[in-house]
Amino acid sequence: MKNAPLSLFAFDVFAPSHLTSGSWRAEGDQGHRYTDLQYWTGVAQTLEKAGFDGIFFADNVGYHDVYGGNGDAALRDAAQFPINDPTVLISGMAAVTKHLTFGVTCSATYEPPYLLARKYSSLDHLTSGRVGWNIVTSYSEAAARNLGKEQQLTPAERYDMADEYMDVVYKLWESSFEEDAVVRDVESATYIDPTKVHQIDHSGKHFTVPGFHLCEPSPQRTPVLFQAGSSARGMEFGGKHAEAVFIQSTSVEGAKRTVAKLRQAVADAGRDPRDVRVVILLTVVVAPTDEEAQAKYRKAVENAPIDGILARFSGWTGIDMSEYELDTPLRSVGTKAGQSMVDMFSKADPDRDWTPRQIAEFLAVGGTGSTIVGSPETVAAELRRWRDEADVDGVNLSYITKPGSWEDFIELALPELRAQGLIAPAPNPDQDPVTLREKLFGQKHTLDGHPATGHRTARLTLASN
Repeated sequence: MKNAPLSLFAFDVFAPSHLTSGSWRAEGDQGHRYTDLQYWTGVAQTLEKAGFDGIFFADNVGYHDVYGGNGDAALRDAAQFPINDPTVLISGMAAVTKHLTFGVTCSATYEPPYLLARKYSSLDHLTSGRVGWNIVTSYSEAAARNLGKEQQLTPAERYDMADEYMDVVYKLWESSFEEDAVVRDVESATYIDPTKVHQIDHSGKHFTVPGFHLCEPSPQRTPVLFQAGSSARGMEFGGKHAEAVFIQSTSVEGAKRTVAKLRQAVADAGRDPRDVRVVILLTVVVAPTDEEAQAKYRKAVENAPIDGILARFSGWTGIDMSEYELDTPLRSVGTKAGQSMVDMFSKADPDRDWTPRQIAEFLAVGGTGSTIVGSPETVAAELRRWRDEADVDGVNLSYITKPGSWEDFIELALPELRAQGLIAPAPNPDQDPVTLREKLFGQKHTLDGHPATGHRTARLTLASN
């Protein structure tokens, strides 16, 4: 609903450092504790107590080795590396929380649908329905090489395969088990009624899955589906499948254009445009005064090594930024790669002649997302602008140090945001928990018009016959 309170998610990766280059170097940063489960359960409890809706984990099964033709700069700066599997964190964090939800990234390019369906059903059971899947098709050439591919599939090929992938997992989650298949009948020595479990008999271009799902029905059956594709094909995929879409933008105006395109893609897929929640990536640097916040921001920028920033950006774009002098205007570089880089940044500031050094300064804090810097009042005014003008429904909150940035946000910004109605009040600790989908849409299962719902309807029809 437009102008409703924003959903609030923390945004991280199961690694020492995420989007802000050099964050691990900052005083007090706890990124080095990323392998310590006690660190993560502590973060989960902090977010739960503050009333965050959830925490979202990005992931990448590759690494950034485009810059300079190797991974040296990325390794030196812990640029989203080393990186562990975030799915294994969730049950531990869920065990110490009641209301916090979890979005977890997993690739539809490299994880077989039969196994992914089991993984997310397991997580949905162990979290009592507090889990979502961020569907990615994986951009990394390093991932392709190390997972048995000579080269990465084209984006069109990846999305074509992902469309069929979704059909497989919907069948497994929604139509394989009838609701009352698990009977646990001691008298007849029957735990599961075999007549109520059905093979999905899927045979397609990319996948053959004849059998039935490995898991009994979980609270949500289909986890909440997140997606972040920004290309035309990615938006088409999101319009059909996504329930929430993460976007990144360098400006409110750019975000507004993206949101409009997304909602049109949802409508083109035959769904209600408001049946998809749009969540914007933002980094908030807050202090008691604007001046103190600006000083904190400047220190973070100064702390970020240029090679580490450009290693991330080279990995994201596939363009080796080490080939360009730091102060050479990219408009003077007559290559297609350089021009595509210029085109991306010209949307943020068309009057600026970007150099690699300036791009690095822009990306130093929060990566390609926008950064809000200021006092609690300034933060509130800016967040209101993002909500009201860009038409976003929630925030994915990144950081300059972890978990210190979130702690500052909770202490300084959150009371003001709640006072202004921009963030909903924290749930009562004694309140009954709800699933992630109930948080977002008020119901446990996918909405009418979503493709998963069609498979559920088929199951119900089968059960009644």
